[in-house]
Amino acid sequence: MFSTARTLRAAVGAVCALVLAAGCSSSDDAAPDGDLVNVTTMRGAFLQPAEIGPAWVAPLESAAPAQLVSFCGGASPAPEIPPGAEIVASNAADEGEKGAQTLQQSALVYADLASAEAGLTLLRTVAAQCPATAEVPATVTSDRNEPAYNESVEIRELDENGWNGFVIIRHKLYESEHPGTADTAVAVLRTRNVVLVDSYAVYRLENSSPSAGFEADWKRLVGSVVQRVG
Repeated sequence: MFSTARTLRAAVGAVCALVLAAGCSSSDDAAPDGDLVNVTTMRGAFLQPAEIGPAWVAPLESAAPAQLVSFCGGASPAPEIPPGAEIVASNAADEGEKGAQTLQQSALVYADLASAEAGLTLLRTVAAQCPATAEVPATVTSDRNEPAYNESVEIRELDENGWNGFVIIRHKLYESEHPGTADTAVAVLRTRNVVLVDSYAVYRLENSSPSAGFEADWKRLVGSVVQRVG
């Protein structure tokens, strides 16, 4: 569904200098206001749990609406939301005894196209700085117990149906004493005045093999939202 032909290469910090002050120009900056996407449209484009599958539900403790998912591997924090956007979000999860799936959908809705392009550029800069691999020791706290793991990060370009941006693909492999994997796709795409940050993750317990359907699943989920907005 999505074109993922090339990997992001050089860091993009120098692209669009002083992006907050001046914004970035793009070929569609002259689009009329009638082509702007509003918050209601984005909220309606999000997938609801029942649309994804019978076992999917809205989590009891959703991530805070004003928080994005982490881009990089390991214990890196989530990126800050680029300024100037109104954010809408919707989360869903499918949790079982042998694993879980999660979907976190966020949309940054800006007042104009240049601001959205600037927001995408800032998020692209964060992604470009992610290390390719991370080794994380076991973590045991009062609210978290996670075995040691290695995580790889790959970044690909995306361009589909008027949306352009990138996707971060993360693969986490736990230590052999506690077999398990986690595959995460974070798609960051812009069309007109909106930046979509759509994250799908699948966790497998007691199994060291990656999820066979992961690639097709994240493309299907993200593609469904993209097609609804057009």
